[in-house]
Amino acid sequence: MIAEIGHLSLWLALVFAVLQGVAPLLSYRSQRLSWMLVARPAAWMQWLCLSAGLLALGYAFAYNDFTVRYVSEHSNSLLPLGYRISAIWGGHEGSLLLWVWMLSFWGLLVSLLRGKVPAHVNALVLAVMGLIGIGFLLFMLLTSNPFDRLLPWFPLDGADLNPLLQDPGLIIHPPMLYMGYVGLSVAFSFAIAGLISGTLDPAWARWARPWTTVAWCFLTVGIALGSWWAYYELGWGGWWFWDPVENASFMPWLCATALIHSLAVTEKRGLFRSWTVLLAIVAFSLSLLGTFLVRSGVLTSVHSFANDPERGRFILCFLAVVIGGSLTLFAIRAPVLRARTGFVMLSRESFLLMNNLILLVATFVVLLGTLFPLIGEWLDIKVSVRSPYFNAFFVPLTFLLMAFLVPGMSSNWKKQRASVLAKKLLWLVPVSVLAGSVLVYLAGSLPIAGWLALSLCAYVWIAHGVDVVQKALAFRSGVFKGLRRLTAGYYGMVIAHCGLAVLVAGITLVSFHEQEHDLRMTPGESAEVGGYEFVFTRLVDREGPNFSAKQGIFAVTRFGQDVATLTPEKRRYYSGGQMMTEAAIDSGLMRDLYIALGEPLDSDAWAVRIYYKPGIIWLWLGAVIMALGGALAIVDRRYRRAIAPESELSAEQPGSDLPDRPAVETSTKSPQEA
Repeated sequence: MIAEIGHLSLWLALVFAVLQGVAPLLSYRSQRLSWMLVARPAAWMQWLCLSAGLLALGYAFAYNDFTVRYVSEHSNSLLPLGYRISAIWGGHEGSLLLWVWMLSFWGLLVSLLRGKVPAHVNALVLAVMGLIGIGFLLFMLLTSNPFDRLLPWFPLDGADLNPLLQDPGLIIHPPMLYMGYVGLSVAFSFAIAGLISGTLDPAWARWARPWTTVAWCFLTVGIALGSWWAYYELGWGGWWFWDPVENASFMPWLCATALIHSLAVTEKRGLFRSWTVLLAIVAFSLSLLGTFLVRSGVLTSVHSFANDPERGRFILCFLAVVIGGSLTLFAIRAPVLRARTGFVMLSRESFLLMNNLILLVATFVVLLGTLFPLIGEWLDIKVSVRSPYFNAFFVPLTFLLMAFLVPGMSSNWKKQRASVLAKKLLWLVPVSVLAGSVLVYLAGSLPIAGWLALSLCAYVWIAHGVDVVQKALAFRSGVFKGLRRLTAGYYGMVIAHCGLAVLVAGITLVSFHEQEHDLRMTPGESAEVGGYEFVFTRLVDREGPNFSAKQGIFAVTRFGQDVATLTPEKRRYYSGGQMMTEAAIDSGLMRDLYIALGEPLDSDAWAVRIYYKPGIIWLWLGAVIMALGGALAIVDRRYRRAIAPESELSAEQPGSDLPDRPAVETSTKSPQEA
């Protein structure tokens, strides 16, 4: 009965999605503005219905209702409760329900946090989100219903969740990634609403920018969690393999990064409006492309859902409708986007445009490398695109991005005097080169690419540190009081940029200094890797809730001092008899020690893989720092005012329905906004 209630709730959600998507558009065309009032309650009801569906599926998993096909295929009575709940998104149908639920949740937030967005613009944004919801709800109900029954014949026990997904990281990784993926639909909806209404002024950018930044933060954390999961769960010691599904999440992130910076120019100067709208369309289109790659069955990946290609055709048609329709509207409304002012070659705008172009070139490189093997397969040509291709393009592009980042941050809006900028950079370059050389000395010998990478990292850190102090001193109230007066948006920018440098430093160290040893070891034997001694002390049996394991006990010492005891495992899951490697890792700020237990060899010997990975934790630490920078930027006062709940605005912003006017520059403008 619960499954039927869940199924009914999905059909009701479709009804409310139709109301949300169609009524505001008809109202806007017929000038019957009262119909626009339907959008907000329809968004609330759609979310409530999808929440009921998600809870119904969770109930089926929690109570082992194997009459539901999806539950029987992705759960087992021996599976721990936490993994039974996370199994909701462990397969295609359930993860699609989570995708649509998150879309409705974003719609709920947009309707509740309308703030200073005019009522008709807010209704149009919700309408676009409703139309997207219609497409995905139809896809789910017609091809991927998670509540299909197996009556009257059903298994007494389930098939089990994929052992790769039985991990705490997979409990939080997909929701984080989906929140970022789906969150880009808000930026897309604001762009389409702006095209329809002609509201593409700086106020529009101020409304759209916090939503885009929130989605970017979730996407950053989601990608980092996916990388971390691949690192410790797959047992291969790799943190990024340029896998097609990894690329599917990385491309929207690159485009969203460019979009955030383009929105900054539109908000501040009213420029790049057409470019900003196009980036919003491309970012969400890449999210839909990622959905197609993961769910169509056109590629093989440890991250993908292998499914019927018929489902892929549905997504491909939906993708064509979304991209084709949005680009057609973009072409029709092109005259509205024509800027009335320009910008000079040497200004903050020009540097931000350069960084945008670099990010878009990087996106195209990843897109080409991801799709080219598929195109070759359709042409019956075997093509393999590996890491050397991606690295050959991506490393120089990253260096260029970091090189332009500092002059962009140091330049003024409208016009920057070349002599002043040269004076700022004249001392910075040699100091950064010296600092990079010191870092290379401390880290150990590196090739020229590694030295250049660490020098650029130092360049970013030093430049931002000096910029913070200079802007604080510009208040002429002392450095500490000045630091308190700098805005959250400025601090968010500084932290995010420095996080990028931390990430690049971590990639550099682990890429050039990691050590890997594949060994044949028996209990009692030892091996030295990276200056550490690993002693295989013994092998024990261990029973888990739904698996049995052979567990190796390794004592790690350095200079005769105990460092850690690592316990890698080789697991056999009871349901299906699948074998899995569970790596053991001792993490530190400067290095990771990593052991994976391979296959048993002759006698008591085992294949053992040992890694020494210096600085790898900086990679994920850098991603977290970037996300924290984005989160801090969101709480900036001007964005809180843009999306604050109406109840908070009613006392001080009685005209909240009116379009927000660009702030008038006065002598009290903070130094970081100058």
